[in-house]
Amino acid sequence: MSLDIRILSTGDQIRHVALQGRLDTHTYQALDDRLAPLLAGATRSLVLDLAELEYISSAGIRSIFKARKALSARGGKVVVVNPQPQIQKVFDLVKAVPLNEIFTSVAEADAYLDAMQRKVVMGDDEDAQG
Repeated sequence: MSLDIRILSTGDQIRHVALQGRLDTHTYQALDDRLAPLLAGATRSLVLDLAELEYISSAGIRSIFKARKALSARGGKVVVVNPQPQIQKVFDLVKAVPLNEIFTSVAEADAYLDAMQRKVVMGDDEDAQG
């Protein structure tokens, strides 16, 4: 599946970015490319709407952190809204323990995130926590 990226201006220096599909190793570069002019320009805040995002890998997480770092360097912010439960679970895991401290490779991290998100979607979140 692909990634659909819609960017809307919601204020003078605020951009609303709606993502639909999968944000993974095959699609993260498209997001980076679309965000690059915003991050280099006058944008102070990004609102990432993830209501229609079905999956995120460690590559997608890196894209979001990259945007966050770029904007925070000049006092801006990236906020995430409407994450589906499986996406929220990934954010909770990343916040609790940085990925680079628990996985030895990107492939290993992505395999874990994939399995965990499938469990959340299927309603079996208990195993994903441990």
